[in-house]
Amino acid sequence: MHIAIAGNIGSGKTTLTNLLCKHYGWKPHFEAVDNNPYLDDYYKDIKRWCFNLEVFFLKHRFNDVLEIARAKETVVQDRTIYEGVHVFTAANYAMGNMEERDYTTYMELFNQMTSVVKCPDLMIYLRSSVPHLVSNIQKRGRDYEQAIQIDYLTSINQRYEDFIFNKYEGKVLVIEVDNIDYEHNPSDFASIVDKIDSQIFGLFG
Repeated sequence: MHIAIAGNIGSGKTTLTNLLCKHYGWKPHFEAVDNNPYLDDYYKDIKRWCFNLEVFFLKHRFNDVLEIARAKETVVQDRTIYEGVHVFTAANYAMGNMEERDYTTYMELFNQMTSVVKCPDLMIYLRSSVPHLVSNIQKRGRDYEQAIQIDYLTSINQRYEDFIFNKYEGKVLVIEVDNIDYEHNPSDFASIVDKIDSQIFGLFG
């Protein structure tokens, strides 16, 4: 079984992934972002290297899908090929970092890839307001995240909403995370587990 966790930067994807794997005995799968050979060049000249960077990520994400499909155990994936494309690559394109012809080619490649694989059995969308995201980002104190602009988080949030409710064709469980603390409050985590059980095991209707 393939469970995916989706959500904006700071929404709590990694935390929930780890908690679910511990609770159910599932296997976590995290996206490797530090082995892209285009990263350094991308940050020096974004428009020149954006297409190369995104195609490399797409290749890796497709390999992830194939690897998860072959897995015998249930896998919980932190971010998927779908939001990587419909949220983050789409944002790069909207900001003018990718030419239209490159984006068209990229989307054709993505559509060909996803035509031969199936959606996760369940995607859990951690829905968060921008102030909540900012608070979480500040609390975890990662230096490279402190420069993220609120406008960018707002844009990504809007793209997540469009992706989840208008573009994604798989099964989705929406978790409103602003007023819960599933990392430190066992009852909040138990509530999420009940919702997941209902979706994948049909225990509650």
